[in-house]
Amino acid sequence: MSESSEVEVVLPAALHARPAGEVVRAAARFDNTISVRHEDRSAPARSALKLMSLGAVAGATVTVVATGADAVAAADAVAEVLRSAQ
Repeated sequence: MSESSEVEVVLPAALHARPAGEVVRAAARFDNTISVRHEDRSAPARSALKLMSLGAVAGATVTVVATGADAVAAADAVAEVLRSAQ
């Protein structure tokens, strides 16, 4: 049976190249399907360009969604990267 997990994060900084790359590296550690949602848009956590195209700025709330066997750990890992973005 597959798990799913959602975590909301308020971004301390815009989701630009550096934090997007860190999200990709965090997501790559898991075999899960992981996405980041902002407003009415969603992007896979393994694509820095698509993450940046969300247009999420400092103070925006994003939701990390993960499905799969390690969904909770995967969502938490990506959320932690987003919480510490600079």
